[in-house]
Amino acid sequence: MLKQLLDPTFQPMSRWLSRSLKLLLSLTLVVGTWAIAQPAEAYDNPDLLPNEPTTIIDLAHSLTTLQLDSLDQDLADFEAETGWKLRVLTQYDRTPGRAVKEFWGLDDRSVLLVADPRGGNLLNFSVGDALYSLMPRTFWIELQTRYGNQFFVRDNGEDASILEALNSIKFCLKQGGCQVVPGLPREQWILTLITSVVGGLVCGFAAQPRDGKLFSWQWALIFSPLWGILFIAFGIGPVVTRTTDWIPVLRNVAGFAMGILVAYLSPLINSSPSET
Repeated sequence: MLKQLLDPTFQPMSRWLSRSLKLLLSLTLVVGTWAIAQPAEAYDNPDLLPNEPTTIIDLAHSLTTLQLDSLDQDLADFEAETGWKLRVLTQYDRTPGRAVKEFWGLDDRSVLLVADPRGGNLLNFSVGDALYSLMPRTFWIELQTRYGNQFFVRDNGEDASILEALNSIKFCLKQGGCQVVPGLPREQWILTLITSVVGGLVCGFAAQPRDGKLFSWQWALIFSPLWGILFIAFGIGPVVTRTTDWIPVLRNVAGFAMGILVAYLSPLINSSPSET
């Protein structure tokens, strides 16, 4: 009997294996089709669309009633004034998905802001091709990371995240475009101040007295690509491109000068009385 079971020519066993494989394949196809169909239905659900025209669909209730009314009118007025279409969709466990494209008639002159708190970042943007000539892709990445990060949302709320992002977009569109997001957050300014001080330290160490020279300008010139990048590219550049306020610039210049003095005078400060 064992030999018969192991014999591939044993017909009853072969038929049983064939039927089992067909049944397993059918179940796999059914389960796979159901799994694929479920997200597709959730991704395109026009039943969640409002019955009346609006510029905002707030399924996640991220905005108050007053904010909804004010923002809806503001976005409608902005479109009538400039021709740029800004739309907002907030979602959590339900979303109309691709149905919003036809509902709003999104085109190359449209920006769709999607706020979904389930991800690591609250904000996401669907941007029309006509906007990339005014605000590059790096602008939208910076906008997302500045106002959609979990720390900003925790401290200011989802409503502030949405409103601040929209204000930046409107400001840039009215002035003909932006390469970077307007405004200089405190955290970013502190980073520019640190790079300015480090650049000054590099310059000061390079310029320390050598070979009888009071100021080694040759060495400072050799290291100028390093301290120049730290001070100009990372210390001054991000400030002047994001704000017209000169106070952060003056502070960074002062930090650079202080770094030079500390590094340049460090041999004198560290020298012992016997050495002097």
